[in-house]
Amino acid sequence: MGIVVENVNKRFGDFVALDNINLEVKTGSLVALLGPSGSGKSTLLRLIAGLESPDGGKVFLTGKDATDQDVRDRNIGFVFQHYALFKHMTVRQNIGFGLEIRKQPKAKIADRVEELLELIQLKGLGNRYPSQLSGGQRQRVALARALAVEPTVLLLDEPFGALDAKVRKELRAWLRRLHDEVHVTSVFVTHDQEEAMEVADEIVVMNKGRIEQIGTPAQVYDNPATPFVMSFIGPVNVLPASHDQIGRFQSSDRPSSEDVYIRPRDIMVATEATSTSIAARVSRVINLGWEVQAELILGDGQVLNAHLSRERFEELKLQPQQYVHIEPKDAKSFPLDYSI
Repeated sequence: MGIVVENVNKRFGDFVALDNINLEVKTGSLVALLGPSGSGKSTLLRLIAGLESPDGGKVFLTGKDATDQDVRDRNIGFVFQHYALFKHMTVRQNIGFGLEIRKQPKAKIADRVEELLELIQLKGLGNRYPSQLSGGQRQRVALARALAVEPTVLLLDEPFGALDAKVRKELRAWLRRLHDEVHVTSVFVTHDQEEAMEVADEIVVMNKGRIEQIGTPAQVYDNPATPFVMSFIGPVNVLPASHDQIGRFQSSDRPSSEDVYIRPRDIMVATEATSTSIAARVSRVINLGWEVQAELILGDGQVLNAHLSRERFEELKLQPQQYVHIEPKDAKSFPLDYSI
């Protein structure tokens, strides 16, 4: 098994950073720790790396208890958000640094560095210094340096957070392809839902030091376990269950929370009324490129957002102040006693 975290707790003074965390990361998988600031995701990553020690619980790496093991003995590659490259070293020297520290033969280091330069698509740039590279190139060098020592586990802390949106998206796709080639057990921290959905095999959703849900991207999006997961992953409309029209669309007949959650994509919009539809007025129309968002106002002033395909929008020819009829096709509520 790649990584196992058992009943781990961590406090910083009165602040509970991690509260009884249990997690299993399968060998060769790519897992995202996803959550807002202060959710505990970076603390968990640092505990796995050995940069922090748990107050209670255990950490196992490749089946061995690593809880008290020194960080240098864990054979972990760590990639930071801000690259942490040595400015006075060339790309080649940066990549080979870990191998030099381990006193590997020079010929072996040279071969490994060239192999990694090709892997990160920077062949021919080995003699440049970090200042001569773009942000995306520097982050790829940081990844190559972490991979050079052939770690059993690769940990990445917000690896693309310092990059602009276009480069970040390119590197996400590149990281996924890279992982499919090297198959090293990898865990990365992010607060970006799209990043986690696009890259990870499995997502660990964290909030206030606890794990709210673990699942594939499809599972956490389509079947959220808690109101927090529903609200944090993907856009959502939140309405009171007492709403005289929306309440009847709840998907559960169990005693439920005070709110009803509806994805914008799950609101059907039409110009003709049906026996089950709700009247609404179009307030704004926002072009999102691949789809169109219609801001809708119900009779009591409640606001809903609906996402329509470009084809459906052009078919309806929606305009601000136009009256339409809507019908949620999937509205979720959660039991009052939901557990995480």
